[in-house]
Amino acid sequence: MNWLTQVIAVTGVTLRSIPQRLGSTTVAVIGIAGVVIVFTAVLSIAEGFRAAMRGTGDPQTVIVLRSGSDTEMTSGLSGEHARLITEAPGIERGPDGVVHASPELFVIVGHPLKRSGTDANVPLRGVSPAAFNVRPQMRIVEGRMFHPGTNEIVVGRAASNQFSGLSVGSSLRWGDSSWQVVGIFDAGGSVAESELWCDAKVLQPAYRRGNSYQSVYLRLDSVDGFQPFKDALTTNPRLNVTVIREPDYYAQQSQVLQTVIRSVGFVIAALMGLGAIFGAVNTMYSAVSSRTREIATLRALGFGSGPVVISVLAEAALLSIAGGLIGGGLAWAAFDGYQTATMNWQSFSQVAFAFAVTPWLLFLGLVSALVMGLLGGMLPAIRAARLPIVTALRQL
Repeated sequence: MNWLTQVIAVTGVTLRSIPQRLGSTTVAVIGIAGVVIVFTAVLSIAEGFRAAMRGTGDPQTVIVLRSGSDTEMTSGLSGEHARLITEAPGIERGPDGVVHASPELFVIVGHPLKRSGTDANVPLRGVSPAAFNVRPQMRIVEGRMFHPGTNEIVVGRAASNQFSGLSVGSSLRWGDSSWQVVGIFDAGGSVAESELWCDAKVLQPAYRRGNSYQSVYLRLDSVDGFQPFKDALTTNPRLNVTVIREPDYYAQQSQVLQTVIRSVGFVIAALMGLGAIFGAVNTMYSAVSSRTREIATLRALGFGSGPVVISVLAEAALLSIAGGLIGGGLAWAAFDGYQTATMNWQSFSQVAFAFAVTPWLLFLGLVSALVMGLLGGMLPAIRAARLPIVTALRQL
């Protein structure tokens, strides 16, 4: 009998004996499934946040900040500087000749979350009338756009879902002014949906900002026009600015939180994984112990130790894959698309987003389950291979 035939025969006997150890095998499968659920759920937070941030932006859209600023919160531009930026060559113009450029303010206001009732930092953005021309993917889905010069605001769809009292017709008070919600806008699931928008000229006196802004959002004539436009601004002696594409800016904004979440996720998964490995070890030791005479008989008939080792590892792999599939399926059903909000530590504001259980995360969960199963089955497999044939046969 050749080696491969021995492997197939012994593995078949091992797998057919699983129902006889249903209790212990079920515990092992549940333990591994639990690890995969937690691992996938935690990392889906990072994936969902990354998708919301990276889904924000068009390569043709550019953000101009004060030089040395990495966020709008730390940037500041005078009204004169904002005017010079909007007059630079290379900016897209509408049929009426108006440039598609929007000098903007970004302030943080306190507002309660729907679920907890605790106050959260909500981004309130003051924009110019050209803001929707700069971001053509955005559209009003309920109510209407605010009228310039009035204390009216429009709210992102995600913000309306996550925060209390942000429905059309609601009245709110921030700063020195009262505000009326007149519309809700959709931004394709991007981070902009976590924001509230109003007229920048109204927001300036409400927060005593004078004639100042924090950024200028603008749309270029073409994607290829970025470098000439950037060179025109950075070489202008009257300006001291940083020019960055919108997708690149929001990708940078997501890095800190993604790193934190992923680090926490891997630590939690590692700790739980140790427990799952011990559970698999106990299960496989129990399997080997219950099959001592069977293994000894096979060895006495001429079966080698290698096929015995492979048969034990095959059982461990099968159980771990079952746990991985169950855990991944439950994680996808429970968390994919779940709406929540978290703090973006680079802008100190809440970002609403949806958990994203991606195929890549499901694959990682399955691989981690397989690794746990194989590690848990290694020592029992070695014990089975080293089992003294004479001693085991005495139990017959």
